[in-house]
Amino acid sequence: MSIGNSPEDDRPSTPDPIEDDRPSIGRALRQARIDAGLTVEEVSNSTRVRVPIVHAIEEDDFSRCGGDVYARGHVRTLARAVGLDPAALVEQYDAAHGGRPAPTPAAPLFEAERIRPERRRPNWTAAMVAAIVVVIGFVGFTLFGRDAGGAKSVAEGPAVTPSTAPKTVRPTPPEPTPPAPSESAIAAVPQDKVTVKLTAIDDKSWISAKARDGKLLFDGLLLKGDSKTFQDDERLDLILGNAGAIELFVNGKKVEDEFAPGAVERLSYTKGDPQAG
Repeated sequence: MSIGNSPEDDRPSTPDPIEDDRPSIGRALRQARIDAGLTVEEVSNSTRVRVPIVHAIEEDDFSRCGGDVYARGHVRTLARAVGLDPAALVEQYDAAHGGRPAPTPAAPLFEAERIRPERRRPNWTAAMVAAIVVVIGFVGFTLFGRDAGGAKSVAEGPAVTPSTAPKTVRPTPPEPTPPAPSESAIAAVPQDKVTVKLTAIDDKSWISAKARDGKLLFDGLLLKGDSKTFQDDERLDLILGNAGAIELFVNGKKVEDEFAPGAVERLSYTKGDPQAG
């Protein structure tokens, strides 16, 4: 029997694992918070991390964080709030939970998005502009063709000069024929009354007119160009202050008596032909 090492003694020896003597993440955060004199509520207000999650992390319960990504973010935020090194605590978290996951390559996704064909939408703006251009061209062509046709017709016609152009002769309207003098200056003078018309032609005149019963019909000044007409059943009595300036009609007939300018005449007329009283 030979003396020697057994096969088991030839196997390489495995060093004993080194135990991590660091405090846990939650214990380190809680102790640093207490040393800083902060409450859980104050840390929650400054970090925007809810109070139940802060309590759970300090108990090393990361299940309420919603995943490793959020857990690392909360650990990093709480470490800064209590004055610890965020990188060291995040490294400790990765060592305890299997390390940081490898990032998902984004190149294939982007490549797929780039290769995917896009549906082209109809360009309504270009279509509208093209339609407007077509309409404007059609209208311009129509107007140009019409103007060219009119110019051609005028050019082909005989030349018209001012000397050969026909003149339009407008008929001269006949001059109004003056009415034939009538013996009556007042139309349809009633035959059963006495009618007197006085007109101041050359100058003003004071006149007075009374009826047969003595009733005063008018007493005043008759200005140049003014007229007065009086009627009565039997007789009219007149006083003309400036008789030469008055044109007198009695019962529709002109009185041809020549009165002197400035003369005062007293006259009376009845039905029938004019007759000075």
